[in-house]
Amino acid sequence: MQIAKRAVFGLIAGAALAAALPAVAQDKFPERPVTFVVPFPPGGPTDAMARILATELTRELGQSVVVDNRAGAGGNIGADAVARATPDGYTIMFGTSGPLAINHSLYKGLKYDPRTSFEPIIYVGYLPNVLVVRPNLGVNSVQELIVKEKAKPGTLNFASSGNGASSHLAGVLFNGMAGTQLVHVPYKGTGPALNDLLAGQVDMTFTDILTAMPYIKSDKVKALGVATARRSSAMPGIPTIAEQGGNDLKGYDVSVFFGVVAPKGTPAERVKLLNQAFTRVLATDKVKQTFAAQGLEASPDQTPAHLGNFIKTEVGKWAKVVEQSGVRLD
Repeated sequence: MQIAKRAVFGLIAGAALAAALPAVAQDKFPERPVTFVVPFPPGGPTDAMARILATELTRELGQSVVVDNRAGAGGNIGADAVARATPDGYTIMFGTSGPLAINHSLYKGLKYDPRTSFEPIIYVGYLPNVLVVRPNLGVNSVQELIVKEKAKPGTLNFASSGNGASSHLAGVLFNGMAGTQLVHVPYKGTGPALNDLLAGQVDMTFTDILTAMPYIKSDKVKALGVATARRSSAMPGIPTIAEQGGNDLKGYDVSVFFGVVAPKGTPAERVKLLNQAFTRVLATDKVKQTFAAQGLEASPDQTPAHLGNFIKTEVGKWAKVVEQSGVRLD
């Protein structure tokens, strides 16, 4: 009788163990390469940062993290592909302000919503924009620029990398807060806009500090102010626009932020594991030093919840600015 009972218990225990084994195997993550989508072409600053992260994350996870450039429509093609991907943690995206905030209001008929179509993983940091002018414009501060513009409204212009780009909306926000009438001159990319500024064909531009840094250091352009709430760690000698603009420009803050997201419905445990892996990678001296040299300001809060809340805030903020600009893209 005892032998029979033991046999029955043994069969039950064995069946329970067998049933548990597939679940354990399924929870092992990652078991194959992870696709890291960059919604922009190869060679740009977003792509460069993503590749650094992918290399270090490969070591951290023990599986290949492969960068996949899905460019087009201001980042929307790549973002939409990730939003529709299988939510298993094997497809993630290195997103920026465009696809994760601005484009929601800028583009008609967007197929995804940055607030609800993704699981936030980590807020990596932000790249400050900086207001730079041609050296012979005759101004040395933001206040001097405002005074000069208001003396002859509509005579000064600013270049951007295109309609609806952050460099365009930075100028729209500046006009709205400072009461100026800077005229927008759109270009097809940052390079052409900056080239015409260097040639003296336009008066100023709002561009990211990584792009502007070598020209500021060589005195080919004059930096009037950093367009973020805090001064840039890379160039702390440049005051912010907000601290120079008095009450009118208090709170002026324009930067390009970088965050990692996964498709909505990705299991919480996998989001947590990816967040922890990215947090460890971003804490390494190699990554910190490389990103700091590029002007990136690290986020003090790297939790998924922080990125999720930040995206919601940014969508609302830029919706108002896009409305002021009057620009809508197909």
